[in-house]
Amino acid sequence: MILRSVAVGIFAEADFFAFQKHSANSFQPIQPYRSMRNLFLLLFLSIGLSVQAQSSAKELLGAWESTFIDGQGRTSRLSMTIAEGYMSMVAYHPESGEFIATLGGSWRADWDNFSITYEYDSSDSTKVGGVNTMPYKVTGSMLIFNNDKFWTRVDDNTGGALAGAWQITGRKRDGKMQDLSSRINGPRKTMKILSGSRFQWIAFDTAKKKFIATGGGSYTTNEAGLYIEKIEFFSRDINRVGKQLSFDFKLFSKDWIHKGLSSKGDPVHEVWSLRK
Repeated sequence: MILRSVAVGIFAEADFFAFQKHSANSFQPIQPYRSMRNLFLLLFLSIGLSVQAQSSAKELLGAWESTFIDGQGRTSRLSMTIAEGYMSMVAYHPESGEFIATLGGSWRADWDNFSITYEYDSSDSTKVGGVNTMPYKVTGSMLIFNNDKFWTRVDDNTGGALAGAWQITGRKRDGKMQDLSSRINGPRKTMKILSGSRFQWIAFDTAKKKFIATGGGSYTTNEAGLYIEKIEFFSRDINRVGKQLSFDFKLFSKDWIHKGLSSKGDPVHEVWSLRK
C-alpha cells in the first residue's frame, strides 16, 4: 500500500492543438511557399518537443530517496533506481534492514508524464502487467510526482561503472557454464538494477505475477576491476544485512562478468547482460 500510494497518478487531459473553423465563403487557396514554411515549422517544433522529452527523461536517470513514517512510528526509507528503460522502488527500515515492499518494471516519460508498466509488486500482484501514469517534475535535486510526492537525488547515474538494468544470462555451476539467455524473453527473470551508487537485484515471474526475492544497498567500483557492495536490505535473510562483499568485474560489450563469493560464502561466476 505504501509503494502504491507513492506511485498513484492522475491523468489530466489537455488540448494541444486548437482548430480554427472557416466558412466556405472565406476559403482561400493554400500558398505553396507558406504551406512549405508551415511544414518546416511544424517539423522543427516536433523535433524540438522530442528532444525536450528525451532531455527531461534523461534527468530521471539515477538514484532517488524519500522517507515515510510507518504504522509503528518508525522512519522508513524509500529508495528508487531509474535506469535506461527500467526502474525499481523499494521500502525498508534503514536501521534494521527489514524489508517492507518493492515494485518495478519498464518505464517511459515525456516532458509531463511518467508511466510504469509493472513487472513485479510484492504487495499487490494484481498490478503486474498494468500501467500507471503520473505527472512529474524535476527541479534541481528534487523529483516530484503528483505535485506532492517528493524525492531527493542520491546520484545522477555517474560514479560506479555499472549503471543500468541487467539480467542474468549465464552462471557457472559444478565447473560448467550454464547458458541462461533463454530467460531474456521468458517470464522468469533475475534483474540487477544499478545507478552510480545504488544497486538492487530482484527475482520475479511475470507469468505467475510472482515476486520471489530481492536485496540491495550501495556499491562502488574501482580501476582495479573490483565491485564492492554493502547490503542494506535482504528480503529472505535479514542476517545478511550489513555485509560488505567484493567481486571482480569485467565489461565486454553489453555483458558484465561477475566473480567472487556470495553473502553465504559460495563461489559466484555469473554473466549479466543489459536489458533491452
